[in-house]
Amino acid sequence: MKGYCQRRMPFIILLLQVIYVTAHTQPTNVHAEANDLSSNSDSAPTGLSAPQNEHGEHGTEYYQGLVGEALSFLEPLETGNSRYSSLKTSRFPTTALYYLGELISQLYVGAPPTDQGTSDQGANGKDGGQTLTGPLSDGVALLRESAKYNNSDAIYLLAQMSFYGNFSYPKNLTESLQRYSQLATLSGNSSAQHMIGFMYATGVGGVVRRDPAKALLHHTFAAQAGHSKSEMTVAFRYQNGIGTSRNCDEAVTYYKKVADKAIAWYRSDEPGGKAWVPDSYSLADYDGGVYGEGASASSAGMNSQRGEGGLDAHAALDDVLEYLDLMSGKGDFKATFSLGRIHYNGQKGLNRDMKAARKYFQAVVGQYWKRDGTKVETTDKPDIEKFACNAAGYLGRMYMRGEGVDINYDKALHWFRRGITGGDAGSANGLGLMYLHGLKVSKDAPKAADLFRAAAEQDYAPAQVNLGKLHLDQGRTEDVQIARSYFELAARYGNIEAYYYLAEIANFGIGRDRSCGLAAAYYKTVCEKAEPLLSSFAEANEAYANGDPELALLDYMMTAEQGYERGQANVAYLLDQENSILKLSTLSPISKPRSTLLENPGLALVYWTRSAKQNNIDSMVKMGDYYLNGIGSEPDVEKAAACYTAASEFHQSAQALYNLGWMHENGIGLIQDFHLAKRFYDEALETNDEAYFPVTLSLLKLRLRSAWNTLTHGRVNSIRYEPAPSKQWSLSEWINNFMEDDRLQYMDYEEDDLLHRNDPTHGADDGMYDDVIDDGIVESFIIIALAGALVWLIYYRQQRQLAHRQNGQGNQPVGGQQAQPDGGVFPRNGDPAFAQWAAGGVGH
Repeated sequence: MKGYCQRRMPFIILLLQVIYVTAHTQPTNVHAEANDLSSNSDSAPTGLSAPQNEHGEHGTEYYQGLVGEALSFLEPLETGNSRYSSLKTSRFPTTALYYLGELISQLYVGAPPTDQGTSDQGANGKDGGQTLTGPLSDGVALLRESAKYNNSDAIYLLAQMSFYGNFSYPKNLTESLQRYSQLATLSGNSSAQHMIGFMYATGVGGVVRRDPAKALLHHTFAAQAGHSKSEMTVAFRYQNGIGTSRNCDEAVTYYKKVADKAIAWYRSDEPGGKAWVPDSYSLADYDGGVYGEGASASSAGMNSQRGEGGLDAHAALDDVLEYLDLMSGKGDFKATFSLGRIHYNGQKGLNRDMKAARKYFQAVVGQYWKRDGTKVETTDKPDIEKFACNAAGYLGRMYMRGEGVDINYDKALHWFRRGITGGDAGSANGLGLMYLHGLKVSKDAPKAADLFRAAAEQDYAPAQVNLGKLHLDQGRTEDVQIARSYFELAARYGNIEAYYYLAEIANFGIGRDRSCGLAAAYYKTVCEKAEPLLSSFAEANEAYANGDPELALLDYMMTAEQGYERGQANVAYLLDQENSILKLSTLSPISKPRSTLLENPGLALVYWTRSAKQNNIDSMVKMGDYYLNGIGSEPDVEKAAACYTAASEFHQSAQALYNLGWMHENGIGLIQDFHLAKRFYDEALETNDEAYFPVTLSLLKLRLRSAWNTLTHGRVNSIRYEPAPSKQWSLSEWINNFMEDDRLQYMDYEEDDLLHRNDPTHGADDGMYDDVIDDGIVESFIIIALAGALVWLIYYRQQRQLAHRQNGQGNQPVGGQQAQPDGGVFPRNGDPAFAQWAAGGVGH
């Protein structure tokens, strides 16, 4: 992995990576803390000596050498991810180790920031009440000796070790804050300043009180020094008015700085840009959502079909891969292509594997083209051309970018040209890039534009972006409008470049009025999409998977402070005290107690609120629960009702609707109204049919209460029945509704009922529903034709009868006879013939 390789970089690279921070907000104590740290540091092991200057002091090189010697003791202790490998770049260090339960129990976060945090770090080799032995003790002693003489690398390493518990060093957030403060005072280290701001923003571990103003101050200092994560944090705070008043222009300024870095990082892997597997996942989805499977908005209704999260997510992926591999072994080229694409793109729980992807793509093209380029007879494989051309496009991209193979533009051209013969969009876009950049071909922008246009017409997002860029370069108003249209189309698929150009257009008012809010939103999206560069989701996910929620919490907090909604939801979920009330682990006699780091309901409410403001429906409902029950704040039923109402506006959360019904039923926060309570209960059931059992029980109780209220003439509005008014349909409306009901009937069929059971692979054919749909349409037209024929026969019979009467009247004598009145097409009511007509008409 990238993080693991970075940790193994040579020591000289480590020393060159220096961070910049500003001073601690309590300058009167910073120097005292630094002096305490120095005076209590262990002396270096005997036997290490270096030349001294004329004042009897060692030189800077000597203390830098102590850091290298310390790492030689500590590196063998590294069994997981470490965080010391990045000292200069704004990218936050990779990830800390997950240790056994006995090390977690040493977490020391409860004490206030006093001198006691380092009082026991003396020559006896003890730290935080735990005796350091062996290489850990030797390495820490060397670092403390070097830190005593203000070596920045040593101070930073000690701060990181105290914060994350690297190298089995006991976590001590108090010592960590003091070390970061010492480093900020010494050299204006931006990463140390970022960490100080983080601690004031979260109050993590009770080391300091939460202070949004101080947090913004420290993050601003770090952001001014170019620390990207602090730039994102400051932008998010200005955008939402956290610790300061809202200021859209300031938010755009900071977001643009980070977005420029993100897009430069993305384009550093040209042509085509960087590719990565996203790491930002919702922890709640592993349990079916915040409220469990079916009860949460994230796992109910349409969201239940997404298949994201869940405890069996990895098992489902393994099952899919196993099935596809089985079908591929039987010669199913579609399964083979799917395997290649899965390994090429990667998925949650599956890293990208270029070697495997190339093998599968080669297998697909081998079923359509021979080595000499001639086509294989494929009469029994009608779709092989399409999939072979798609596979050729992937192979061309791999050779053009050097993914799993050496860059070879000749082979890239070869595969792209083959792919274009079948209309593959990826091949057209890849060949367009080669003509645009002059890769093994002469530069030809018009030809590149034609190729991009051919791919864009197939709704291929990268081609839409490339074509949009060409139009944007023209500068004319009509070209700018066309470019923006292409960028908006590509943004539907989450293309990072599309969002960047939309942000630039909105920010600078290119071809439109400037929109600060839209620019901030687009820039924020660009920043958040560059996860490998700017977020610690990968480290947090690994810590959580390894059973270390404390370390995961710290990493998720980093992303939450930067404005990631999923980071905010994950922090709130980990801090949620109600989350594990019914967990089986709480009933186990050997379960360990919940860490004090995870006991912070006030902070949980803060992050539920921030997540809710970014349109997380479940977080909005959870926010209402906290106000209703007084968790993390004083009880406030009005705010709870407001949260539930906001969450229920789009009928995505049955839980919110149910809660509103309960509040109306009991008159808590809302007026007591049994009729409105029933309405919300009914809407909850309509939103999610899995709520049938609780809603039915609640309605039963509600009806009893309403009946008693009616009998006793209570003041509460009882349930009233409102029959829906019947509507008279016209003939055209009747036919339309008949056809709609017929269509919905077929939509309700289960897919398995429509598949041919004799051939398990028949479902792979496109149009497997054609016969069923055609039969339904024919049957409907037959019924309509019969009904029309019946109406025509009735009309024809009446016309015959009318003509017969007229002929009879014409043959009657003129004298003494009065002409009979015209009876019309149908007999009138009261006419003796009316009974005969109404009884059966046609047959009589």
